[in-house]
Amino acid sequence: MRFVDEYRDADKARALSARIAELCEPGRSYKFMEVCGGHTHTIYKHGLEDYLPESITLVHGPGCPVCVIPMGRVDDAIHIAGQPDVLMTSFGDMMRVPGGRGSFFDSTAQGADIRMVYSPLDALKIARREPDRQVVFMAIGFETTAPSTAMTVLRAAAEGVTNFSIFCNHVTIIPAIKAILDSPDLRLDGFIGPGHVSTVIGCRPYEFIAREYGKPLVVAGFEPLDILQSIYLLLRQLAEGRSEVENQYSRVVPWEGNPKALRVISEVMELRPYFEWRGLGFISHSALRVRPKYAAHDAEQIFEIPGGRVADPKACQCGEVLKGVLKPWECKVFGTACTPETPIGTCMVSSEGACAAYYNFGRFSRKRVREATR
Repeated sequence: MRFVDEYRDADKARALSARIAELCEPGRSYKFMEVCGGHTHTIYKHGLEDYLPESITLVHGPGCPVCVIPMGRVDDAIHIAGQPDVLMTSFGDMMRVPGGRGSFFDSTAQGADIRMVYSPLDALKIARREPDRQVVFMAIGFETTAPSTAMTVLRAAAEGVTNFSIFCNHVTIIPAIKAILDSPDLRLDGFIGPGHVSTVIGCRPYEFIAREYGKPLVVAGFEPLDILQSIYLLLRQLAEGRSEVENQYSRVVPWEGNPKALRVISEVMELRPYFEWRGLGFISHSALRVRPKYAAHDAEQIFEIPGGRVADPKACQCGEVLKGVLKPWECKVFGTACTPETPIGTCMVSSEGACAAYYNFGRFSRKRVREATR
């Protein structure tokens, strides 16, 4: 298949739905986690739950890069932006993420210079244009976006741009999945593996999930038929008594990943001993920092960072949503005090957040939606 419409064919979706139903063992329930927030949006935008038997439950994972940033790191970035002659840059979906001191938008209203950019190279361009100011890029994301950040640091170093640095908040997906597997809160039958991250790291790093935990994982694309086929492959493994890693997204994801991207990440960054994740707490070796070799472009070396911890608002249950323990509509403030216009938690802010997906596509309750469509 070459075109988007082919991945959204309703007849093929119904055929896959029938095959999925045939594989479901009578009396058994299945719970699969879609790790990536992009999958969550596809599922609820296209109503894929309505193509699945009642015995299959999909839960959300920690694969939204904005959602997992703790409030303390947002406050640290706001602190940097408040220093003299500093210009902070950020991706757009970070601008409204709440910290203990408000969001980037709030700080901008109070006089800080925080600008939205589309890539770290845009931030480097600003640094060239304004040599008298320190330009800092708020670097976030999983291994998907880390290569572009690393390449920008290399370019800044090569060009001798001394007023450009990054505030590194890149995280890695494997330790987060392991933390989910080790959590006593959740029992899963398998994983719909993240597509974007896997274009960089490949499929091999997931093999421990099948080998050590006995759970199948299928790396999936982002169209409706991709996800339905991935669920079918998971069920087929379970029916055959197998636990393996399969690559449904082979048209984009190479099994061994992208060696050049991995090399550039390794050149510029190294693993942190530990990092705090929203909802998951501190996870060892789960995030990246700039290597000492490039300290001149590391905002954490250039500025004094408070590094304080900030507790999430008591009403917010983003942590439980990120771990798959709660559905967004089960949160006490979902759709009332917490909306995309007035977000309390990160899951309602990001374009990949589960709460935003439920709110924007009206998937407030699976039971209620099914009753309304009968």
